[in-house]
Amino acid sequence: MKLRALLVDDNEDFLASAGRLLESQGIEVVGYARSGAEALRLAAAHEPNLALVDIELGEEDGIALTRELEARAPATQIVLISGYDRDDMSDLISDSSAAGYLPKNALGADAIADLLRTG
Repeated sequence: MKLRALLVDDNEDFLASAGRLLESQGIEVVGYARSGAEALRLAAAHEPNLALVDIELGEEDGIALTRELEARAPATQIVLISGYDRDDMSDLISDSSAAGYLPKNALGADAIADLLRTG
C-alpha cells in the first residue's frame, strides 16, 4: 500500500524540505498543515493513511492534535516528529496513542516503514 501522508509542522521550511524528501522516496504528500485546524481540514479532505505530526506545533499541542485526528480520521496512522531526541520526549510520546516517534533528522520513507511495521 502506498503511503499518502499529511505533514503537520509550524515551520514552513521544514514542511517544504520534508515534503521534497518524502516525495523523492515514494511517499505521496497529500497535504501540508501549519496548525491543528488546518491539519483536521486537510485530513478530512484528503483521507491520508499517514500523518506526521510535530509534537511542538507552535503554540498548539501536537499530542492533543493526535487525539483529535484519531477521533476524526481513525484510518490515519500517526507518527510524532520533533527536533528533539526520543529520550527528551519520552513522557509526551508515552502519553500519546501515536504509532510511534521519529526525530526530524531521521525522517525518511525507510524509517517510517520500519516504525509502522514494528509498531
